[in-house]
Amino acid sequence: MNYTFQSFNFRARQQARPFFDLVSNIAAEEFGHIELVATTINTMLTGAGERGDLPDPEKVLNPQHFIAGGAAALVQDSNGKPWNGDYVTSTGDLVEDLTHNFFLETGARNNKLKTYEMVDHPAARALTGYLLVRGGVHQVAYARAVENLTGADLMKLFPSPRIPTDKIPECKPHIERGDHLRLYRFSPSDYLELAAVFNGPHPETGEDLEVVDDAPDGVPAFDLPAQEGVFAPDYAPEEIAEIARKLRKAAGLSDEPTGVVADDGNGVIGKVKDAVS
Repeated sequence: MNYTFQSFNFRARQQARPFFDLVSNIAAEEFGHIELVATTINTMLTGAGERGDLPDPEKVLNPQHFIAGGAAALVQDSNGKPWNGDYVTSTGDLVEDLTHNFFLETGARNNKLKTYEMVDHPAARALTGYLLVRGGVHQVAYARAVENLTGADLMKLFPSPRIPTDKIPECKPHIERGDHLRLYRFSPSDYLELAAVFNGPHPETGEDLEVVDDAPDGVPAFDLPAQEGVFAPDYAPEEIAEIARKLRKAAGLSDEPTGVVADDGNGVIGKVKDAVS
């Protein structure tokens, strides 16, 4: 929400279009990262909310996942405190906001590495490996923006923090694909001036930075199984499925679901999982 509100509140955006485009575009990518974090948490909690087999609340870090969250992600920090506006810095001063963003990304990468070292679940490590690489791109982007505004040579601060992402197994596939150099444009018609700011050599590798005029390829989401023990989506999900089937039939729709999910073998689209695996 930090970058989102900076983009909402950005004044004289036409005069400062390259910088507005940068903040807004990174804000768009960050919403995708929120979805990735939620998907990882939901993957890790799947199986923990089954009927008759709920965990002992004294043995879980946050019982609210099961009491109020359907064994799924919550809009909370690692201490169980809800997100709020105190997390947002949007001063209106472009140099101040961009400098804040640079150090925000620097600290976030440090915390991601700590998280990586603290977990052994493959989903959590895959997530942090990816976010370490993409966070590094955003860090470089904000550094280049501050440089272009002030003349300060922030490239001398790298690597900061000193994270050897090229030696982390979960980072390597993204680096080999070149995603440590690319800023994707998350709109077919907006954010056209990104390249005015995001250019030049990468401060750690010397490779050329690149703006890709397209969003990265995505894949269908996995259809998380029901967790009857926490009423997600109900204590008897088969009843909801039958109601949905009758509603589709009454509306003249297909008897089978039409949506696309990665692990669905029964819908109209067919077995998408084989296509993306």
